[in-house]
Amino acid sequence: MRTRILAAVGAIVAAVLTPATATAEEPWTVVAEGLNNPRGLAFAHDGALYVAESGRGGEGPCIPGPEGDEVCFGATGAITRVAKGEQSRVITGLPSIAGRDGSAALGPSDVDPQGHGGLYFTVGLGADPAVRNDLPPLGRNASGWLLRRHGHGGWKQVADIGAFEAEQNPDGGLPDTNPNSVVATSAGQVVVDAGGNSLLRVFGRHAIRTLAVFDTRTIDGQPVQSVPTSVVERDGAFYVGELTGFPFPPGKARVHRVVPGQGPRVIADGFTNIVDIAFDHKNRLYVLEISHNGLLSGDPTGALIRVNHDGSRTIIAQEGLTMPGGLTIRDHEAYVSNCGVCPGGGTVVSIPLG
Repeated sequence: MRTRILAAVGAIVAAVLTPATATAEEPWTVVAEGLNNPRGLAFAHDGALYVAESGRGGEGPCIPGPEGDEVCFGATGAITRVAKGEQSRVITGLPSIAGRDGSAALGPSDVDPQGHGGLYFTVGLGADPAVRNDLPPLGRNASGWLLRRHGHGGWKQVADIGAFEAEQNPDGGLPDTNPNSVVATSAGQVVVDAGGNSLLRVFGRHAIRTLAVFDTRTIDGQPVQSVPTSVVERDGAFYVGELTGFPFPPGKARVHRVVPGQGPRVIADGFTNIVDIAFDHKNRLYVLEISHNGLLSGDPTGALIRVNHDGSRTIIAQEGLTMPGGLTIRDHEAYVSNCGVCPGGGTVVSIPLG
């Protein structure tokens, strides 16, 4: 699944590397810029915004990419903090795997700075966990892991999501791990593994339990994996958005509600390639699509969509959203990591919700 997702993204990366910028017609504010493949983001209790940057790869080692090109490893992933108009990378030197141009990287994928015990973040891999054996120590010890900030600019291991996938393989498919989203709770951290099609609760380094598995569906006669990308906690349950796997059919992505001890239940559908979800203060669901017309369309335009209480949908933003990578909501504004596959050209924009 990793290969086909990267190939689809790669097909439209050329159009993305010169990202759209907010115009006078778009009442957005750029709150962070110059980011490398920005993905998940979240606010801390003190009002600071943290952003996971997947980096821009590096000098290697390199391995074959999805279309025969090389993707190369480097220590260019980071966690950025934005506060009082200033931004700085507070954790650097994290794993990153990307093409030679640095686009569509796999690295730090999400962050939760409000957790019990500090700031937690996931680092993606998008491959069989066994490939870590071919990476430098940094890749073996951090790619495919849930990590936690430790000290000034440091980090420590929390849970090896990749090892759990290799040993337990909850969905029964080929081993594939890509920790893509995390929410910290009083009962441990909950992680979405997009590669493993699973929702996991972490109690410690060697204590991981499967909360839910998202099954493969048949769509138009073809098997399509769920590829869950995002998780948020609300009203005692977990809400999970899905990308949908190859061929990334438009209009088939869903949002699930998972109550621990029960199976996933679809609570909203009809979306395309969901990359993140969030709720506002009125308990309305917002869905961020990485590509509104689908990853095989060649169109890099994403969309931010609100699900109203009556079930109707409102497109909050579309034009100007370029392969967005993450969403969070604070007060009456949505914060979106824009150009989530861009090396150096990624931004975070705030979008009024009205």
